[in-house]
Amino acid sequence: MIKMDEMLKTNPIPDIKLEISSNKKIYFASDQHFSAEKDLESSLNREKHFVQWLIQIEKDASCLFLMGDLFDFWHEWKFVIPKGFVRVLGKLAELRDNGKEIYFFTGNHDIWMKDYFQNQLNIPVFHSKKIISINNKILFLAHGDGLGPGDTGYKRMKKLFTNPLAQFAFRWIHPDISFRFADYLSKKNKLISGKEDVHFLGEDKEYLLLYSEKKASLYNIDYFIYGHRHLPLMRDLKNGGKYINLGDWISYFSYAEMDHTGEIKLSYFPLK
Repeated sequence: MIKMDEMLKTNPIPDIKLEISSNKKIYFASDQHFSAEKDLESSLNREKHFVQWLIQIEKDASCLFLMGDLFDFWHEWKFVIPKGFVRVLGKLAELRDNGKEIYFFTGNHDIWMKDYFQNQLNIPVFHSKKIISINNKILFLAHGDGLGPGDTGYKRMKKLFTNPLAQFAFRWIHPDISFRFADYLSKKNKLISGKEDVHFLGEDKEYLLLYSEKKASLYNIDYFIYGHRHLPLMRDLKNGGKYINLGDWISYFSYAEMDHTGEIKLSYFPLK
């Protein structure tokens, strides 16, 4: 009898199938963390820069995957969303209106995103990892938070944040109070303050790399693509496939692009 894991290794079943024109590119970007700075001007400059990148890729993009933490904090009440971000939201809406496909994966900073993107921008939102097929390649996509060994403290916190009762209670706090509290916690995050290790930690310590190696032994995956780590990185996996981390739009202004052959490379759009 064939075990399920062995069957999946030879017969991966993608969650989503996308038909991509041969002359178009697929783009992936993550961890913009807009509003992460203490001053509005710095965050606004990064937002404008990201919009310039969206304008640049518009001419040859078929699809864009936003892989989480577009905002440093996001929460949706029934009739309220965070103010600001009008440039990036407007440009994303324009891209969708012009026929560009966009998919959003929530990260740990926008984990409470609900249906605003879907209803107002026509952008599907995914709250968990997905396996998809693009250009005859199999991709494993996730923001990356809570995956792999370790980080038990965050994993416990994520269970609290995703608990329906906790979300219901938070929604009844006045936004002026809840946003101030959430903003304080967000700005204490090591990845935003710049205190996180931004160099490769080694194959035995990079938890997303370890997670990908384990999954690669079970599935025929060509690319494992994540955000979260804030370190642009591409490595061949021992069990086949490639591990890719997209970096961020705070220090690296990095992204990945797939061409019509299914090949993916990391690129940069640095501030001038």
